[in-house]
Amino acid sequence: MERLYSPWRSQYIETYDKMEECFLCSAAKNPDEDEKRLVLYRGENAFIIMNLYPYNAGHLMVAPYQHIGDYTEVDDKVLCEISKLTKLGIKALRKSLKPDGFNLGYNLGRVAGAGLESHLHNHIVPRWNGDTNFMPVIGQVKVISQDLKELYDKIKKAIHEVKDVE
Repeated sequence: MERLYSPWRSQYIETYDKMEECFLCSAAKNPDEDEKRLVLYRGENAFIIMNLYPYNAGHLMVAPYQHIGDYTEVDDKVLCEISKLTKLGIKALRKSLKPDGFNLGYNLGRVAGAGLESHLHNHIVPRWNGDTNFMPVIGQVKVISQDLKELYDKIKKAIHEVKDVE
């Protein structure tokens, strides 16, 4: 059996139980702090935010403003907007970072890998040919080759450029 280790996530895991408030709710209700909280785009019912502890450069999440963890209880209008914002995120990542592919998905429940079970969010993880290497296994380090702030600015600009075309 092979094992996948992601020790770079330990910083998030170690602080998770100490969070006073859900980080997505905090980001959702503080639009004046979008850059600080890495919020890239706000829709009517959902928003796009960068993952502070990414699996790859440009790892985004799309979440509803509502603090809800059960996918089956989310309003259809909200789910539709999450899908549309996921599409927008993919288009912006294609424009700004030019990945070769994407992993998309929800982790529903702790056993399914959810780091935050109580607030539903869809992951958009850009992938490049050859983006998996020996560093996580040998060095127990995940290499993110770009600065988070630079990525934020680049992706935010692309979101607005792509959105203006729609």
